[in-house]
This record gives sequence, structure tokens and C-alpha cells, in this order.
Amino acid sequence: MKELIEAIVKPLVDSPDHIEITELEKENQLTYRLSVHKDDVGKVIGKQGRIAKAIRTVVYAAGSNSSKRIQLEIND
Repeated sequence: MKELIEAIVKPLVDSPDHIEITELEKENQLTYRLSVHKDDVGKVIGKQGRIAKAIRTVVYAAGSNSSKRIQLEIND
């Protein structure tokens, strides 16, 4: 899943080497925290959050086979 998130975000940002994805696992939930360079945050979120919503939709669809709930957080 980390590779999928990275593959989606890397072409959007100017500093692809600053992409960090951490995974937190709880009982029935997987949380992925995406951190990018501060100048690239707007590019990942998009106007009115449209790009962030699209990224989350793809990630949730890819994780639908999993029994755990998947969540994606975008950190500033």
C-alpha cells in the first residue's frame, strides 16, 4: 500500500525525495500518514481537497480486500 501511495503522489510534487509514509496499525484499522515538503502540500491536497479525495478513493478501493479499515492522513 505504501508503494501505491508513493506512486500516486510522486508525480504531483516538486520534491519527491521528501515523501514520507508511515504506517500505524491498530486492532481493526490501518492508518497511513503521508508527509511531503511544505511547498508541496497544496499540490497533494488540491483545490477544495479534490486531489486528496481522489487519492483516498484509490487507496480505499485497493484496500477493500483487507479485513481492516484503511485511513489516509495528509500531514502539513
